[in-house]
Amino acid sequence: MAVLGPVTDAHRIDEAQLARWLADQGLPGAERGLRVMQFQGGQSNPTFHLEAGDDAYVLRKKPPGALLPSAHMVEREYKVMAALAATDVPVPVMRLLCEDTAVIGTAFYVMDYLEGRIPGEPSLDEGFDPDERAAIWDSMNDALAKLHKVDPAAVGLDGFGKPANYVGRQLDRWTKQFEASKTDPMPDMDALIEWLASHEPPPDEVSIVHGDFRLPNLMLHPTEPRVIAILDWELSTLGHPLSDLAYNCMPYRMPYDEKALKGMVGLDLEALGIPAEEDYIAAYCRRTGRAGIPNLPFFQAFSFFRLAAICQGVYARGLAGNASSLDALEVGAKAPRLAQIGWGIASG
Repeated sequence: MAVLGPVTDAHRIDEAQLARWLADQGLPGAERGLRVMQFQGGQSNPTFHLEAGDDAYVLRKKPPGALLPSAHMVEREYKVMAALAATDVPVPVMRLLCEDTAVIGTAFYVMDYLEGRIPGEPSLDEGFDPDERAAIWDSMNDALAKLHKVDPAAVGLDGFGKPANYVGRQLDRWTKQFEASKTDPMPDMDALIEWLASHEPPPDEVSIVHGDFRLPNLMLHPTEPRVIAILDWELSTLGHPLSDLAYNCMPYRMPYDEKALKGMVGLDLEALGIPAEEDYIAAYCRRTGRAGIPNLPFFQAFSFFRLAAICQGVYARGLAGNASSLDALEVGAKAPRLAQIGWGIASG
């Protein structure tokens, strides 16, 4: 679950100046001043809870300091969620985007605060019974299918990314970012990168992809077992929908007894009410009109490579002291293990 605490030293902002800017933009409640708290647990863009009179909002900003190329694009998060407001994809209401770094030091956006629950584990260990877990996983599946069925052009997102050669471009991007943030030798990652580069990517398909679609980036209704919002759109673009699906299914390949990985290997999924991987994929296929999923092992290996590269970036930011969460070093240390699992899929 997301935890609120004081703003950390690394992410202090001029709260009075922020309140003035928000009030000038007409944000309800901002004229009465702000109370600012920081959400702990996220690893990308620092996220804050704003109390403005009787209203509550969420602010997400870029982290301070030198950033890797094309990372922390809060502008893209705002654009995609604002566009999806006209669809049946569950997203929060967007309020304001500020690209003027003079206000609080970095670009940021403000959206409505939603009351709800954010799961910490895909296994939904605490506070849920089997029927609720089944309903939540099905609602997650439904939200992903709804996203992939949106026509980007119909919501003004036809220019949101380059539709051609998504997988190839992602391989290039995350390989470069991994090398830019590499701190120690990682032979499994090197082998995985070489394997992916030597295999022809699957044929292009184009949809809006979230890029980090998993339960901890979803908000559940406060009491009902259903998804009310998809959060954390930093990695969204136009791309191959099966990359989202394979990424979403990663917990099926990660051990439960290695808690940092938040996996489910070793659990009795049927007893928990969580669908088997083949059933989850079949439900997605039914919702999106697919006969099946070709090239699934490629997308699985690709997903582990990509997350390993992301975690390595978190680790490098933690060493540099500008990560958005206090546990960045612990989270970043997952990179070698993720690369090992990905290489196991590729070489198996």
